[in-house]
Amino acid sequence: MLGVPSRPQPDHAPRRAQPPQSTIGIAMNRLASASSPYLRQHADNPVDWWEWGEEAFAEARRRDVPVFLSVGYSSCHWCHVMAHESFSDEEVARVLNEGFVSIKVDREERPDVDSVYMDAVQALSGHGGWPMNVFLTPDGVPFFGGTYWPREDRQGMPGFLRVLDAVSAAWRDQRDQVLASGRKLVAHLNASAEVVGPDGAGLDAEAADRAAALCVSVWDRREGGFGGAPKFPQAMTIDFLLAHHLRTGDTGALEAALHSLEAMSRGGIADHVGGGFARYAVDSSWLVPHFEKMLYDNALLLRAYTHAAQLAPEPAQRARFRRVAGETAEFLLRDMRHRGGGFFSAYDADAEGIEGKYYVWSAAEFDEVVAAAGEDPAFWRRVYGVTDAGNFSDPHHPEWGRHSILHEAEPGPDDDAEYLARRDLVRRALAARRAERVPPALDDKVLTSWNALALGALAEAGAALDEPRYVAAARDCAAFLRDHLVVDGVLHHTWREGHGASVPAFLEDVAYLAQALLVLFEVDGDPAWFTWARELADDAEARFAEHGDEGPTGAYFATADDAERLLTRPKDLWDNATPAGSSVMVDVWARLGALTGDPQAFARAERTLSAFATRASQAPTGYGELLRGLERLLSGPQEVAIVGDPEAPATRALRAVYHERWRPGSVLAVGAPDGAAAEAVPLLAGRPTVDGRPAAYVCRRFACRRPVTEPDQLRAELDADARREAAEATGG
Repeated sequence: MLGVPSRPQPDHAPRRAQPPQSTIGIAMNRLASASSPYLRQHADNPVDWWEWGEEAFAEARRRDVPVFLSVGYSSCHWCHVMAHESFSDEEVARVLNEGFVSIKVDREERPDVDSVYMDAVQALSGHGGWPMNVFLTPDGVPFFGGTYWPREDRQGMPGFLRVLDAVSAAWRDQRDQVLASGRKLVAHLNASAEVVGPDGAGLDAEAADRAAALCVSVWDRREGGFGGAPKFPQAMTIDFLLAHHLRTGDTGALEAALHSLEAMSRGGIADHVGGGFARYAVDSSWLVPHFEKMLYDNALLLRAYTHAAQLAPEPAQRARFRRVAGETAEFLLRDMRHRGGGFFSAYDADAEGIEGKYYVWSAAEFDEVVAAAGEDPAFWRRVYGVTDAGNFSDPHHPEWGRHSILHEAEPGPDDDAEYLARRDLVRRALAARRAERVPPALDDKVLTSWNALALGALAEAGAALDEPRYVAAARDCAAFLRDHLVVDGVLHHTWREGHGASVPAFLEDVAYLAQALLVLFEVDGDPAWFTWARELADDAEARFAEHGDEGPTGAYFATADDAERLLTRPKDLWDNATPAGSSVMVDVWARLGALTGDPQAFARAERTLSAFATRASQAPTGYGELLRGLERLLSGPQEVAIVGDPEAPATRALRAVYHERWRPGSVLAVGAPDGAAAEAVPLLAGRPTVDGRPAAYVCRRFACRRPVTEPDQLRAELDADARREAAEATGG
């Protein structure tokens, strides 16, 4: 442990070590040409930043100084605060430039680097977050780290200058202890990354029951969501609960999921003017968001709201969830899409240096806009919770005053056409006024993994909500990834206009894209998506799967076996803000098994579940995607093959029946009996039309019932099959 005080102390720091005279105080910031918008935000800092790479570590070895590694992302509020307080400060920059080699990393561009050193920071300090700041030896070994430090001592936190003094003194005077501490930490990290073994659970319905019960037990029955503040949307947990209800009839799981979705849609975490959701709420009632808007959050929530719209029992609920899903999809298409079809990463929380300024309203401005639209300001004030006193201010800018975060304080009827028309009129007026403001900064890099989440969610939403534009957007996104993120046959992680593709793909890219392409194949029937997904799944198994003494363990590494070697090789096991690649591969292999009849595909899905199902049942909100995969295998496989011209009205009518409901244990394949899809997808092979008419086959493990040709007949077959499975699940 370095001599960094936990509380402010008198200024008696030791003299700082001096590097060779030729480097003192020279700032040669190298970030101006970086592809990452986050790195470019630091291009004007007086800190002599380097990008991640061997050159930076070689420089640290040459100068015999520690490395200061700072990791963040473009929409991170506290990253901006530390940049303003410290990295833009001449004195801090002088200390960093004299005593360290400073490396700046975008965690979204290099999730592997972030993962390795976040594990180290959590081991060192007991917590993590961003900005993440770590001190390393010139060989990349961490020995001290933390998250945000203010420039000066404040409220029990040591100031950044004090931290730098302590690290410099330790490196100069206690080098042996520093190196020994680093070696001990690396040994700990390696031990914690030991080979995963099966826990014996496998396809355990009781594990799913325990997980659902535990989720319901931590459900906030008053405010919705799970646990206390800060509150994250937990879209994957909600999806698991919906799937669990469909298989078992568990009403508690359904109520917890729908109540949480409804509460979020009414709260300030939802953008009631432009659609979409902020990253999380700082309070327990969803009122005050952390205002950044991330592509991945909105993709996962679009998926969850789409599923809720397909299965909610009450018409008003279904109407609300359809509306929220539609508004979220429109936000993605309007505000986050590159003209070529890909999707940008995130919007900042701040505008003009003030958190939330773009999104909140003074009572006077709100009244003016609503009145100009011909509506009653007093009425809409009550609806949206607008008051003269307001409910939000930026503590860093008290002079800005208090404003109101729009939220549904008195929500209106979700199935009243007249009310909804008035609401849309007010929303359009507010949106037009808001468009005149300075918007938050946009992180315009395109990430394969997050784009895959968006294209899968848009494809599902387009089919379920009968909105062809969403399907077209999903198709365009897939084409964008194919055309821009695949270079010389190699999938890449990130792309930016003017910089092209960079950083070879991680497991999250391979797994998410395989899943999304299988969803898109269900919706538009293009066998090219199926073929690409199958290739990606094979690549995940070949280059990312972990192997123990007895073969594959079921776990997957975040990086490929031929990727850059880091301090440790991180695994991708935990469904955190985004799904774990390992969890997504359960869904991918289960889908491929159902579409191909390949028992090895099911075995791979079950192998991963065997490795994690028990711990998932003990910590379910950390394994929502994995548990959704478990529900797929427990309720399936149900295979639906629709044979006929995909564009023929009769074929489309059969396909529409399938998409009326969410079927988390099912797969769908559509294609002409003699077409490319029938050649590529075994589920379609050898299945004829009926008297020349498109036909639907409902199957279980390729054992099919008699084909049907009418939508009502298919609906009856699907309902009867679902009832049989539900009866088996409940012992009925």
